[in-house]
Amino acid sequence: MEKNLKKFWPIFVLPTMIAFFIGFILPFIMGIYLSFCDFTTVTDAKFIGLKNYVLALGDAIFKHSFWYTAAFALVSLLIINIIAFALALALTKKLKGTNIFRTIFFMPNLIGGIVLGYIWQLIFSGILSQYSMAINLDSTLGFWGLIILVCWQQIGYMMIIYIAGLQSIPEDMMEAAEIDGANRIQKLFKIIIPMMMPSITICTFLSITNGFKLFDQNLALTAGEPAKMSEMMALNIFNTFYGRSGFEGVGQAKAVLFFILVVLIGLVQLRITRNKEVEQ
Repeated sequence: MEKNLKKFWPIFVLPTMIAFFIGFILPFIMGIYLSFCDFTTVTDAKFIGLKNYVLALGDAIFKHSFWYTAAFALVSLLIINIIAFALALALTKKLKGTNIFRTIFFMPNLIGGIVLGYIWQLIFSGILSQYSMAINLDSTLGFWGLIILVCWQQIGYMMIIYIAGLQSIPEDMMEAAEIDGANRIQKLFKIIIPMMMPSITICTFLSITNGFKLFDQNLALTAGEPAKMSEMMALNIFNTFYGRSGFEGVGQAKAVLFFILVVLIGLVQLRITRNKEVEQ
């Protein structure tokens, strides 16, 4: 029976592979080609070489969006993972109501980014209006508003991953550490964190890539205001492609550069954290 199934497995996989090729591989290849073209639609693309990339790299607003996004990704990475890890430690203790708290913390992750953006825009507007301020009139306020929004959305998700990692630590190892006289700090840094490195790898990868790819929340909360100073990279690419006539090729070139950047950062992060796993 198993031999017969092995003979036919390519037939079962074929529909998925065809869909993957049509929905991802083909558009990806076409997108790379169009980044070297001047076009308004796919049918009128004219090859112009590296001109789009020169314009993209010379765009001061695109450079600002990169540094703004990089700062956002770094700050959100630290805050999300520290708080999520602390919550996971607290909610793996034998306390009453831990399942309820896990559910409550995870629920914001179920809400869409656009909806979250408008919800928090109302909240911030109500608070800041008391001080004659507005979140879309100050890029610093927009930055921290986005940090609060994203942390509120993603902490619960990362917490669940950390809880799974904590529950996989053998209890006899913790008991042996207690018998040897290890205090809480020693157990945390000598046993828990080293044993949690696979979970840390996953959470840091998701946090940093999500930070760079943020779009919906940025669009709904600040829309890049004031004067595109709170515009992150994904929103900048969107506005270039759809908001500036004749700049479709430049927007596509920015998208390719953005893809390369996120892939490189993700690979470096995975390399660093996985080396820690091997060492442990």
